[in-house]
Amino acid sequence: MTRDTLVSFEGVVKRFGAFVAVQKLDFEIKKGEFLAIMGSSGCGKTTTLRMLAGLEAPTEGVIRLAGKPINDLPTWCRDTPMVWQSLALFPFLNVRENVEFALKMRGVGKAERRRRAEHWLERMQIAEFAERNISQLSGGQRQRVALARSLVVEPEILLLDEPLSALDAALKVRMQSVLKNLQRETGITFVYVTHSQSEAFSMADRVVIMSRGKIEQIGTPQEIYRTPRTRFVADFLGSSNLFTGTVRKAGAGLELDSPVGRLRLAGGAEAGTSATITVLDTKTHLSVAPPAGNVNAVPVRVIGEEFVGATATVYLETAQGQEIRVQKGHDELADLPLGIGQPLFAWWMPEDAHLVAEG
Repeated sequence: MTRDTLVSFEGVVKRFGAFVAVQKLDFEIKKGEFLAIMGSSGCGKTTTLRMLAGLEAPTEGVIRLAGKPINDLPTWCRDTPMVWQSLALFPFLNVRENVEFALKMRGVGKAERRRRAEHWLERMQIAEFAERNISQLSGGQRQRVALARSLVVEPEILLLDEPLSALDAALKVRMQSVLKNLQRETGITFVYVTHSQSEAFSMADRVVIMSRGKIEQIGTPQEIYRTPRTRFVADFLGSSNLFTGTVRKAGAGLELDSPVGRLRLAGGAEAGTSATITVLDTKTHLSVAPPAGNVNAVPVRVIGEEFVGATATVYLETAQGQEIRVQKGHDELADLPLGIGQPLFAWWMPEDAHLVAEG
């Protein structure tokens, strides 16, 4: 544990009967960071958050907050407020009363409660709604009330359980900006659970990716995107093309005998072993003719195209039936024939391929 560690999970396991929801977690959360925990439904991310909040007790291991074990510390003594997916606002209280509620429970005087509540309502840009009932607010306004209610107690850490899941796409993007700016300005540690890659990667300093109750990878969004550690992570992110085969020695270098042909490797594997490489769809190129030089080129045919903003994703298929994706700006694709069934070559440089573990 380092001096900048706020939370540490040390061999933490959570079982529900015979079912193991979380398998031996060992990781740290740093002071002042925005940490996102992501994965598909049932991966253990929400259980991990609930153990930190005190809503579930670890079956094994120790959770420390500021160096002190908190396994047996009641929820109300932890100072780890949570913003719920459902927001859990009180319909019988108005906006300001909702924000004041946690302070009232802590015995803060009426005048001080009102001052601090009005400060956070102003900061969240919802001061004009202070006297409104919760039912009169939009989804985005309710979200801001829930944040103000949690932050008014000025916690050292804030837990967020998929808080944007009920918002429409445009409002989600705006709230992501609000959350990230708020975290930077306050310096409060945010632990944010989500199944959304775009949310985690746009806001978090570090991302924890979980699967089947265990951690697959922890790193910055850039590290995870560019160098996924396992095949699961590469598949989960969906931003890479994967090729599996057997490594063979080829002169001074290595090649991968794969179903789509022999592919040159930059290194990092041993001859005779099975290996999987990933190539980002943004590092995979297209051409009508096979390019010259030390490149990997695979014959493909176009099976579809998708436009998202300034980029387009071209979906391709090899003769063996493997799908390959290429993502480029519209100008990079402008001179290519991209009709359905069009034969092309997908290619990449050997150094743009990344070797991953099979997990």
